[in-house]
Amino acid sequence: MTRFLNLALLVVLLMTWVVTVAQEKGKGAADTIPQKVLEGLKARFPQPDIEKWTREEEGGLVIYDFEFTQGGKKFEADIKEDGTLHNWEKAVTVQELPTAVRLSIEKKHPKASMKEIMQITAVIEGRDELEGYEIVLKTEAKKEIEVTIAPDGTILEDSGKGK
Repeated sequence: MTRFLNLALLVVLLMTWVVTVAQEKGKGAADTIPQKVLEGLKARFPQPDIEKWTREEEGGLVIYDFEFTQGGKKFEADIKEDGTLHNWEKAVTVQELPTAVRLSIEKKHPKASMKEIMQITAVIEGRDELEGYEIVLKTEAKKEIEVTIAPDGTILEDSGKGK
């Protein structure tokens, strides 16, 4: 009997967790986003068409991660639980990249093509500070790798290291 009760309790806990995760990984369920968080997003991006959002914990902070479009352009934004903008990204073209970033990619991954480019901006004490660029590359072997590069061309992260 005890074994059955333990199993039943485990099933209930798992179902509760699944429901919670489903609510936190909302697709279009904007009515479940805390009001402060939504107001924080709309303060910077007044008309976001939210495609996907998740609630995450990063370094002890509760962060709401949004993927959305506005004015036909793709954006991502991280909003703290209190509604403060943590950082944001926007899609840019190859032509908008600094020369140092383009040259760094061409040197490190000469035969790869750029599939997606996101400009990363941190918000520090209310001021925007360009952090760099997150670039998804398609290699000659048709594999996708992600490279994060500082505005001066320094490679900060490379999922395709040694490939």
